[in-house]
Amino acid sequence: MKQLLLVFIGGGFGSVLRFLLGKWLNNSNDGIPYGTFAANIIGSLLIGVILGLTAKNETLSTNQTLLLATGFCGGFTTFSSFAYENHVFLKSGDFTSFAIYTIASFIIGFLAVFFGMYVVK
Repeated sequence: MKQLLLVFIGGGFGSVLRFLLGKWLNNSNDGIPYGTFAANIIGSLLIGVILGLTAKNETLSTNQTLLLATGFCGGFTTFSSFAYENHVFLKSGDFTSFAIYTIASFIIGFLAVFFGMYVVK
């Protein structure tokens, strides 16, 4: 039960922060959802650091990892929003934004995870 509560609390904080980031950054004139993009990249970096620390020397306990990686990062990152925003790009025929947003999210997201793990080595 304690583990469920930790994931719940972390997810709540992550979701609220993602919402605020989206309100702040998604109001651009070009339609690119920079808030979602930023949440995915920052979340990828954070999960890389968190899991890197856990793997490196067990700096974080199982409960801390559940709170931060599963809960916070799970609530903060936004794959479902990402998928929907790409649907909107495709439906509107904006293939350039679709391609740039999708490719940049995947490449920079993966690099952020690897970089996060590298930083804590």
